[in-house]
Amino acid sequence: MKQAELLGKVVAAVRIRGRVNVRHDITETLNRLNLKRVSNCTIIKVNEPALGMLKKSSGHIAYGEVDEETLSKLVTKFGLNVDPKGVISGKVDMKDIKEKLPLRLHPPKHGYRKSTRLNVKQGGTLGYMGKDVNTLIARMV
Repeated sequence: MKQAELLGKVVAAVRIRGRVNVRHDITETLNRLNLKRVSNCTIIKVNEPALGMLKKSSGHIAYGEVDEETLSKLVTKFGLNVDPKGVISGKVDMKDIKEKLPLRLHPPKHGYRKSTRLNVKQGGTLGYMGKDVNTLIARMV
């Protein structure tokens, strides 16, 4: 799936890399995405500005479409009072979720992929993962 097809979908973004030696504009973008620490996760309904922020910070985060099963795990673990089906279908307002964001996750069991410095296409963990972000989050919950 191309990244332009993400518009209107619900995406989960997880911060992979830390805060040291990060350019100021990327730090500001990550703060606006509410990803201030490593292993923080946020749920975003993608629009044009959010898509630009995801692309700009893709060297420090992993993101992709979240499915209902993973979202229900996050809802039960963090006590969010929303329906996962309603969030994915767009019936639930995202303001109900934004009160509890960012979600602090554990580092993934059995580690990251090959590297935390390489893009997904190169065998690493960073950037657009598509549906594989659900397996990453499942290992982190």
